[in-house]
Amino acid sequence: MYKPLLTLAALAAVIGGGAYYYLHSHGEEAAAPISAQGQQAQAVSVLKLEEQTVSLSRALPGRITPFKQSQVRPQVNGIITQRLFEEGASVEKGQQLYQIDDARYNAALASAQADLKSARSNIASVKAKASRYKDLVKIDAVSRQEYDDVKAQFDQANAAVDVAQAAVDVAQVNLDYTKVYAPISGRIGRSLVTEGTLVTANQETPMSVITQLDPIYVDMQQASGEAMALQQMRLEGQEEIAVTILLGDKDQIAYPHQGSLKFSEVTIDETTGSITLRAKVPNSENVLMPGLFVRAALNIGEVNALLVPQRAASRNPDGTLSVWVVDGDNKAQPRNIEVKEAYQDSWIVSGGLNAGETIIIEGYQKVGAGAQVAPTPWQPKN
Repeated sequence: MYKPLLTLAALAAVIGGGAYYYLHSHGEEAAAPISAQGQQAQAVSVLKLEEQTVSLSRALPGRITPFKQSQVRPQVNGIITQRLFEEGASVEKGQQLYQIDDARYNAALASAQADLKSARSNIASVKAKASRYKDLVKIDAVSRQEYDDVKAQFDQANAAVDVAQAAVDVAQVNLDYTKVYAPISGRIGRSLVTEGTLVTANQETPMSVITQLDPIYVDMQQASGEAMALQQMRLEGQEEIAVTILLGDKDQIAYPHQGSLKFSEVTIDETTGSITLRAKVPNSENVLMPGLFVRAALNIGEVNALLVPQRAASRNPDGTLSVWVVDGDNKAQPRNIEVKEAYQDSWIVSGGLNAGETIIIEGYQKVGAGAQVAPTPWQPKN
C-alpha cells in the first residue's frame, strides 16, 4: 500500500522541479506579451521623434595669414649707415628704420638748386628784352620776325625754369629716400642687411619685413557645395557667420577671441573642387602667428531639426539609410530615410520621417517587416 504512494510522491516531485526549472530558465519568454494571433511580441526600445533646436557648425582646416605685410625695400642706391630699430619690436607707420648714405644725394640737390637759380636769372633778361621789342614792333623799329624770335626765347627760358624745378624736386625725393621709413604699423622681423651693406633700388631681397598681427586672417578650404550653402544663408539674412579657432593637434583648445567670416573666393579650384574662405580674428596678444595651421569652426547658427540616433539606422546595400518604425498596432515597419548631415551622434533627417513617429533604437535586429513588438522607452546611456 505504501509503495504506490511513494511512487506518486516521487513523480510529483519530478514534475514540480521540472516546472520550476522551466519557469526560471525561460522567464523572459514566459513574461513576453503574446499578440492576438498568438505570436510572441519582441521587446524593443523606442524613441518618439520630436523636432529639436540644434547649433550647426563646420570644422575646417585653416592657416593663419597676416592682415597686412610689407617688405621694406630701398628706393635709391647707397650704403647703409644706420639701422634704427630693434629686431622683433613693434614699429609705427612713418618710423625711420634705416639711413642710407646721403652725401651724393645732397650734392645732387645742391646742383639742381643752382641750375634753377641760373634759369631764373636768365628768364629775367629775356623777359625785359621781349617787353621792349613789343613796343618797338608797334612803330616798326624792329621787324616782326625779330619780335617773334624774342618771344620764343622767353618761352624757352620759362621752360628751362620748369625743367630746373623738376630736377630740384627729383633730387629732393632721392634725398628723402635715403631715410627708409616703415610703410605700415606692426611687428618687424629680423634685419636682412647690416650697416655697410650696399643696397640698390631694384634689389630682390627686402631689407626687412613688417607684419600686422592684430587682427589676423584665417584662410580655410571648403567643398564648393557647402560653400554654396553658406552663401545661401547669407542671402537669407544671416550676414555674419561666427568663427571659432581651435588650437593644438590632439587636445584642441578654443582660442578665446571669436572671429567672423569676411570673404570667399570668387572661383573654385578645379583640381580640388574647393573654395577658399577667409575669416578675420582679433589677435591683441599676438598668439596667432602667420603660417600656423589651425582648425576653424564655422558657427552656422541654430536650426530646427529632426534627429535620429545613428545607432538606430542601418546602411542598405545601395548606400541608403533605413530605420524601423513602430506603427499604431505596435508592428515594426522598415522605412528608408534621407539625411542632411551628422550632428554629434545623430543624423539630421531631411526626408522619410515626421515628428511624432516612433522608431526602434535597440532590438530591431530581431524583428522583421510586420513583426509584433513590445515597445519600451529608450533610455540613452550618459
